[in-house]
Amino acid sequence: MPHDTSAPPQREASTPSELAEAVKALGRATVLVVGDAMMDRYVYGHVGRISPEAPVPVLSVEREVALPGGAGNVVRNLTALGSAVAFVSVVGDDAAGSDLTGLIGGQPRVEPWLLVQGGRLTTVKTRFLAAGQHMLRTDHEQPSPIHPRLADRMVKIASDAVAVTTVLVLSDYRKGVLAGDIPGRLIQAARAAGRRVVVDPKGGDHGRFAGADLIIPEPEELSHATGLPVRDEASTAEAGRVLMAAHGFGAVLVPRGAEGLTLVRPEGVLHFRAEANEVHDPAGGGDAVVAVVSAALASGLSLEAAARLASLALGIVSRKSGIALARADELLEGLTPGRSALRKLVSLPLAVEVAERWRHRGWRVGFLHAAEPCPTAVTEQARRWCDRLMVGVEREDEGAVLLAERPEVDLITVCGAPGEEMLRLLRPDIMVSCASDEALERILGEWGGELRPSP
Repeated sequence: MPHDTSAPPQREASTPSELAEAVKALGRATVLVVGDAMMDRYVYGHVGRISPEAPVPVLSVEREVALPGGAGNVVRNLTALGSAVAFVSVVGDDAAGSDLTGLIGGQPRVEPWLLVQGGRLTTVKTRFLAAGQHMLRTDHEQPSPIHPRLADRMVKIASDAVAVTTVLVLSDYRKGVLAGDIPGRLIQAARAAGRRVVVDPKGGDHGRFAGADLIIPEPEELSHATGLPVRDEASTAEAGRVLMAAHGFGAVLVPRGAEGLTLVRPEGVLHFRAEANEVHDPAGGGDAVVAVVSAALASGLSLEAAARLASLALGIVSRKSGIALARADELLEGLTPGRSALRKLVSLPLAVEVAERWRHRGWRVGFLHAAEPCPTAVTEQARRWCDRLMVGVEREDEGAVLLAERPEVDLITVCGAPGEEMLRLLRPDIMVSCASDEALERILGEWGGELRPSP
């Protein structure tokens, strides 16, 4: 672990080129992670028959995969960014604990401090999958607090490691490693060393993390902690302000899946859209956000710039299946002009399929036909009227690519003029048009859609 005696000066990055340079700097970040280490096992196979012993499917096992989970997955995400990581946790004196220690220690640029508690079970989550679907999950765990003497030793090791890293991450999965006053003692040590603290909570009393610089709760977590509904940007911001004030947090960052991230700070609220038209699998998205934000802060980025990179990482992970990672080269690819636009340009048949999936998720689908250069104000207003905005163009040219680069545009399709057949295929809930048209209104009315005037 490289020695870092002072935090780097904070710097902004907002343009794609500035953010790309920031991604390259993540490899110089040093982060300390303290939290619950787990083993994630995946058993893959196929089902071809029902058991004669009971009416249950028989899984014919084809392969098994074991990966570090919990706080260990935050470590995996940090190493995928090239960051150097010190990891402090506790495992049991069992085979799973030994295997997990080997998996974590075998990663590049990781310094593991995995203490062993006699008689304790290492947390193991085993998922059984067939045809890409989860059939069953089994958990072996002992979530009771770790032994007090072991806790003292762990806090001592972590307090020493704080001095040679730049950001402390507390990754709490409520499996006993961060129980009681342990978080408060670690935050105090980080404060004494002038280090920033990022918290990834999973239920329980958030007051244990009082004074942390940043807390990153999932929407359900935030709602449970505040007793407030968390449904959209406005309610997320209000709940974030309540949580921040209740425990003296410096800021609250909420990953909201395909909706992106909401950052709540004393100076105001910012929303960042994730570059993901659809969410194939949200698993692991929170860990990716924690890792990218922590590495970005450790490399000297401002919190706003760190959140921008985290929103990009959230989109990358959400497009993958299973517990996925967002790697540094993928972040750079996403920041390359035109790359995200190419993913948005699709054929009309695929656009019809995507629109149907959006509706199944309960999202209102908007459609805007852009026969000529379209002002940004028009697409921005159209996006405010719907949950997902599709733009139809007459040809795939430079103008279409420029439209696709706009964050408020979710999909571009080449469709020619918006005829009756095309509208019945797409079935938009909202259509934005520069002029009223009784024929369009009649067609849209067949499925409850409406026509709105272009600004």
